[in-house]
Amino acid sequence: MVLGKVKSFTVSYDCLNDSNIPLFSSGDSVSGRVIIEVTGEIRVKSLKIHAKGFAKVRWTESRNAGSNTAYTQNYTEEVEYLNHRDILIGHERDEDNSEESLTTIHSGRHEYAFSFELPQTPLATSFEGKHGSVRYWVKAELHRPWLLPMKVKKEFTVFEHIDINTPLLLAPQAGTKEKTLCCWFCTSGPISLSAKIERKGYTPGESIQIFAEIENCSSRVVVPKAAVYQTQTFYAKGKMKEVKQLVANLRGESLSSGKTETWSGKMLKIPPVSPSILDCSIIRVDYSLMVYVDIPGAVNMSLSLPLVIGTIPLHPFGSRTSSVSSQCSMTMSWLGMALPERPEAPPSYADIVTEERRLEAPVTRDEFEGTLFAYIQEFRFQPPPLYSEIDPNPDRANGTEEGRPDTCPSR
Repeated sequence: MVLGKVKSFTVSYDCLNDSNIPLFSSGDSVSGRVIIEVTGEIRVKSLKIHAKGFAKVRWTESRNAGSNTAYTQNYTEEVEYLNHRDILIGHERDEDNSEESLTTIHSGRHEYAFSFELPQTPLATSFEGKHGSVRYWVKAELHRPWLLPMKVKKEFTVFEHIDINTPLLLAPQAGTKEKTLCCWFCTSGPISLSAKIERKGYTPGESIQIFAEIENCSSRVVVPKAAVYQTQTFYAKGKMKEVKQLVANLRGESLSSGKTETWSGKMLKIPPVSPSILDCSIIRVDYSLMVYVDIPGAVNMSLSLPLVIGTIPLHPFGSRTSSVSSQCSMTMSWLGMALPERPEAPPSYADIVTEERRLEAPVTRDEFEGTLFAYIQEFRFQPPPLYSEIDPNPDRANGTEEGRPDTCPSR
């Protein structure tokens, strides 16, 4: 008898959404098929699957142990979220090569279904970062007598819903800052900055409305700017590693001495990015809006307003949808991402963080580098209703201006 050959060996998922992308959440049923295409006949001892999900962190640091010696310290940590095994053909033990224990697969295409439940407990969203990742996959193994096992692995994507329709994420965020420039024995007037956004929670594709006022009473020409940053934080063996990356930015008009600029809802669009990761013990992904003033020859003055990037967009009537299938079909498709085009080079982190904050930082922060993610989502929906009925500058109503004049008041 001529032995057959395995022509193809693949894993396929039954997707819950119309975009035909394997995208799931905690408590979902993950189903699919192991597809084997053979020519001739083959004898099989077993066909097994192993579903695994875990978060993993890894980085290295160099240490000096003396004048002539050095060593490398490894920091690793892992958290398991899923570990499921199943046998589709045969038995658990493959030592028996007798004819009675073998299964014959005839020529043609054969599909073997599998199904398992994701844990009901919160899972970490799939993520690829500089020093760690969160991955989920199914591996199939085909065991045949006297041959090495054939293996194939295919990843699937998991994300945890973050509903921005909650009081915490709907709360406005605001702050103020003032800075006085000094040069030897001369002191110029202060630069003041106040900024506000309507809420803390947003979803990719939305635009953040920025309300800000910048007053320049110094002798220098300054430039107001805003940027959204992502912060990846990794934890292992009691240590932490932090990476900040620019997501989006905008630039205001140059502001000469004695002038004031007002942003009445200046728009900064959030590109397709991964949701915030807030519940994983070894990987955290946060976002922030930095509104700052670029001051030549001095440390920039900045305000940092926290953001949470969610998955369930703002609903005008406050209703929520917890169904993964409906959310996926209406709002997203997962795809590769390139960083958005930027009209100017991004500011360095050191330029927009105060000297006091840098001195208080407990860990070394890496510069912005690398791509953000291997798997990310793009939301497609109409933007939420604007809060245009609220006048952000009530002092300027009815054509009168009782605020600050074009020149700074005497102090």
